[in-house]
Amino acid sequence: MGLIRNILALLGAAAVAGMLYGTTILSEFDSGAVPMYKAFAGRLLESMDPGKAMVYSVQVNEDLTAEDVKESLKSLASAENFLFVGEAPFYKQVEAMTGEPYRHVTFLSFCDASVGQMMLEHNDVYAAFMPCRIALVEDKNGRLWMHTMALDMMIYGGRELPPELKSEAQRIWGIMQKIMQGAAEGEF
Repeated sequence: MGLIRNILALLGAAAVAGMLYGTTILSEFDSGAVPMYKAFAGRLLESMDPGKAMVYSVQVNEDLTAEDVKESLKSLASAENFLFVGEAPFYKQVEAMTGEPYRHVTFLSFCDASVGQMMLEHNDVYAAFMPCRIALVEDKNGRLWMHTMALDMMIYGGRELPPELKSEAQRIWGIMQKIMQGAAEGEF
């Protein structure tokens, strides 16, 4: 009986030590980290696909063409002072390689150079998030979707960003979502 009590006491002490250690580590993370990781885990468990869990997707209204969506994205971005910096028509590259038609897949790039500079001054690896990209994809059923990397992990996933950078990153993430939602409806 004493052995079982000692084992349980040891397990309890280990659990308390683990919780204290975890609490100490978590206290160094951004205050939005736990809710963000909880939401990510929920999406991952639901889809069982890390890509789906990390990506923000918006389905386009059926009456819009790919060209409509691209023009809408550019117009809405311009209204937000969010610079359109390039387009890569992936489907054309696939067609050139295969000689066969391919469904529409285009990557559109947007940037706010002042925020980009702030990100780089904070940490050079943030260059991997630049420029902000939106993939316009015709799915296998002919429906158009827009996909972009969710910026939540960059914003909330570790130590809190410097206040000005965090605010600007949140603003950019809001713009990305706003222009995707608007373009899905055909707004200009």
